[in-house]
Amino acid sequence: MAKAPQSEQHRLLDLQALDSRLVKLGRRAAALAADPEVAAARAAHAEAAAAQAAVEAELAVVRKDLAAQEQEVEGVQARIDRDQKRLDAGTGTSKDLMGLQHELQTLGKRKADLEDAELELMETLEEVAGRLEAAAAAAGEAAAQLSRLEAGRDAELSAVEAERAEVSGQRGALAGTFEPTLLALYEKTLAQRGIGAARLFHGVSEGSGIALSPGDLAEIKAAAEDAVVFCPDSGCILVRSAEWGS
Repeated sequence: MAKAPQSEQHRLLDLQALDSRLVKLGRRAAALAADPEVAAARAAHAEAAAAQAAVEAELAVVRKDLAAQEQEVEGVQARIDRDQKRLDAGTGTSKDLMGLQHELQTLGKRKADLEDAELELMETLEEVAGRLEAAAAAAGEAAAQLSRLEAGRDAELSAVEAERAEVSGQRGALAGTFEPTLLALYEKTLAQRGIGAARLFHGVSEGSGIALSPGDLAEIKAAAEDAVVFCPDSGCILVRSAEWGS
């Protein structure tokens, strides 16, 4: 059975307190890194950005169609101007002039149809531009919300990491003051059991939270004061003291 002065065994509780704090800080850091609120905000921002991109693409198509429509109207108008100039000049046979008049009528109707389609495209452009403005505003709001949440998370995570570094330093300094054999036993128990040492307080193991059986308690009380004893349930080192009824 391993042995160590009771005062040294008591100091294991200080080491355990630091290790427990490090575990809690590690869990807190992991929880912050996987913050569901930040994840939800990131997903919302991605969705809003995708919606904005889709409307931008739609607007680009409408603008392209409108430009093509305007160009076609200009082409028809150029033909009208040319034919009207020839008609006004009165050159050519009467059949030619009648042909020009007919063509002008056809071109006029064609231009009117094109201008109606152009007007519809302009209305569509206005409607899509309005939707883009709304989509951009939504994406901007989502980005701002994500930024706020990430900033808050990062600030808290930074504080947790700073505390973890401080506690880790304290833990290293304290561990260096133990006799190597006792420290190795504690470290092995901590690694295997998740807890290295705990009080035996009035018959209850604080490592397991369970009262020891009369037989186990009698066996532990019979052990030498400097004997290192273990919790039969949690497997951790049980630190005893007459003040704690153990």
